[in-house]
Amino acid sequence: MLHTTGEWRLLMRRRMLWIIAVAVAMLSGSALHAQDIAGDWQGTLKSAGPDLRLILHVAKNDSGRWSALLYFLDGTPDGDPVTSITLEGPVVKFSIDADQVSYEGKLSADGGTIAGTWKETSGAKPLDFHRATKETAWPLPDPNWGHTPVKVDPKIFDGYLGKYQLNPDFAVKILREGDHLYLQGGGQPRFEIFPVSEKQYFARIARIEITFNTDEHGVVTGMVVHQGNRDTLAKRIVTPTLAGVHARCPEIDSMVAAEFAKHPVGSVTIGVVFGNQLLWTKSYGNADMEKKVPADKDTVYRIGSITKMFTALMLEQLVDAGKVHLSDPVEKHFPEVKTVQGRFPDAPPITLIQLATHTSGMGREPDDTDKYVQGQVADWEKTLIAALPHTHYTFEPGTRFSYSNIGFATLGAALGRASGESYTTYVPKHIFGPLGMTHTALELTPVIRPHLSKGYDVGPDGKVDAEAPQHDHDNGRGYKVPNGAIYTTVGDLARFCSFLMGQGPDSVLKAASLERNVEQSAVQANFQLSNGYTLGGFVFRRDAYIAFGHGGAVAGYRADLYVNREANVGVIVLANAIGPAAVDTNSLALKSLDMLSK
Repeated sequence: MLHTTGEWRLLMRRRMLWIIAVAVAMLSGSALHAQDIAGDWQGTLKSAGPDLRLILHVAKNDSGRWSALLYFLDGTPDGDPVTSITLEGPVVKFSIDADQVSYEGKLSADGGTIAGTWKETSGAKPLDFHRATKETAWPLPDPNWGHTPVKVDPKIFDGYLGKYQLNPDFAVKILREGDHLYLQGGGQPRFEIFPVSEKQYFARIARIEITFNTDEHGVVTGMVVHQGNRDTLAKRIVTPTLAGVHARCPEIDSMVAAEFAKHPVGSVTIGVVFGNQLLWTKSYGNADMEKKVPADKDTVYRIGSITKMFTALMLEQLVDAGKVHLSDPVEKHFPEVKTVQGRFPDAPPITLIQLATHTSGMGREPDDTDKYVQGQVADWEKTLIAALPHTHYTFEPGTRFSYSNIGFATLGAALGRASGESYTTYVPKHIFGPLGMTHTALELTPVIRPHLSKGYDVGPDGKVDAEAPQHDHDNGRGYKVPNGAIYTTVGDLARFCSFLMGQGPDSVLKAASLERNVEQSAVQANFQLSNGYTLGGFVFRRDAYIAFGHGGAVAGYRADLYVNREANVGVIVLANAIGPAAVDTNSLALKSLDMLSK
């Protein structure tokens, strides 16, 4: 089978230990005439596994320079150029500089043998090369593995493009570039595949053969990968289309309506995002139950910890601008972090990336939490600084995932110092504004206040409390600003959702930088590898895709946002009721995304 990412890297590394890249060296005039090593040399290198057969092809150009290709006979059929090769008297040397591999041998008097030693980091091994003759020469490998390539109309390739699931944990992509077709495994280099017929292809990099399967309408349903005497069927992962996503919305509508009928407190607003548009949205219930004001697409909700995704984006922007590094010690920008209690002996300072991935070891909240979760947004940093001496390290930094609200608040404070702008100035200016989020803010404004939904806490017995959520509005969030202060609408949040799926704009963060951060940042995963946390949010392994996003909860409100970046589709669920007898926005968001990802 195709190798998983780790196996591929191991294979490539092993291959590079034997394969040599190009260079040339000038021999002295006397040596050129005294000895001639041009031609094919073959030898067998003993190893713990199968012996390795090598062919060294040496040539000399008109200016007297040597060049060489080394063939790894039982691996790739391609010859690889040598880094350097010299002949001084009877001594032949060549080397692989990048991998610290070298060879030195002595040419026999009759010019038929080079007896020497192959050296690499693991040790030295004897290796003798013998000049190949017409009678003794090993045949060079056929780069086509016995296949006869044919020309195929490149338009046919378009029907094969997409993603294929080889096994539950490994998928590959078929890509096209001009008249060439490529296969690429997750995290691996791509390699070209060549047509034998319209449906059959092979790779030159290794003995891999591919046959595309189609249905009665000629639509590709999957492919069979033949490698190592084994056939593996890879089902094609269907990428949702605009029409397909739209067709799923009535099913989602029915599901949400049924769930809200069971828990009819406050309201729920759901949005389905496809690419750069809010494709469908609907609201259920009342933004204000007492006044019987129905919720709609303009209703403002609180989104709690989804705010952390915006703080993570601020970090990504500042890294991209060169103002901070992910590995920066937090105290470099925000020395007040040193007042956190219980620092582990000899532990290094915590870093920005540890705060952003909840691996700093800081506790979830400070002692006497209620004292520090009140206060206006303008004073949030002062409240944070007052709370830090009452905060403790609960785990050694960098050793495990431990969700920390005060850790994310500390991140926001450090980033504000590094940017030269307060957090409350920076985020609206550099994120909300460029994204066009005109009804989004860190505190109530005259623009959004008229559309604010009333929050409701719902107890296990169904009792509804609107006072605590209102108290939160009136008295502020204290230090909980970079980790949970945002007010927004489904339409505004849809713009952020599209951005997370690579739809831009680049003025917020280049798509390549976003993809690098999302796809390549380390994930703090559970033992089952079913979910985890990465730079910017949670990841969940679903049936055939990865969901990326965040949930949030504050007094009277609950919200969830998740995207399937591969399928370019996302779901937002907002509610102004929270508690065991209220709608579960997390479940609705992920179930809806499952439906849309089929």
